[in-house]
Amino acid sequence: MEKTKIKILLAEDDKNLGTILKAYLEAKGFPTSLCVNGQEAYILYKRQNFDFCIIDVMMPVMDGFTLAKEIRKNNLSIPILFLTAKSLQEDKLKGFEIGADDYITKPFSMEELLVRMKAILRRTGDSQGPINEKSVFQIGEYYFDYTRQLLTFNNDELKLTSKEADLLKLLCINANKVMDRSVALKNIWRDDSYFNARSMDVYITKLRKYLKNDPSVELLNVHGVGFKLVMNIK
Repeated sequence: MEKTKIKILLAEDDKNLGTILKAYLEAKGFPTSLCVNGQEAYILYKRQNFDFCIIDVMMPVMDGFTLAKEIRKNNLSIPILFLTAKSLQEDKLKGFEIGADDYITKPFSMEELLVRMKAILRRTGDSQGPINEKSVFQIGEYYFDYTRQLLTFNNDELKLTSKEADLLKLLCINANKVMDRSVALKNIWRDDSYFNARSMDVYITKLRKYLKNDPSVELLNVHGVGFKLVMNIK
């Protein structure tokens, strides 16, 4: 996807910062719409098509977490990057539980924001993968279509987020083998920091919940090493 096609929804209640961010992003080729509270952002989100969301957590009227939850109700694949003055890991993990793709703590440089955005877009933009790369997997009684980010069980379809799909695909590729934590962290999160390891645990818990309907499928923790998806390979 070309940068000029990526339209950004920016929700930031600090008007000075919001104006600076909007000008910077547009200078980099990203058309950006700025909203100063969560409710205004959600109304605009419903009226227009956006490709990327940058959301401040602490906003009046509707906070960033609530806004992200509303967006995730009808779009599980749109990238969401949280901005926050908070540095508590619990708040960051809450953001990942909602479905955030990344989190950046104020103050931050514009260059860091752009690098994080590009990393997210690289992950989500490469979802098609090479033509000859396997993208459909059978996991016990489940069918997983990586390209469409769909997990199907008995005709019930569950739309996965980009990170959930990336992680499940990596587990499928390494099915019945131990997948080292660092492999997933470096491939999906781009580094193996302690915080990213904690956020990955959140996604593993989600995937385990999604796969619970088939008792023949197990997603195991291998203490001190990583994870193992036990299933029949088809």
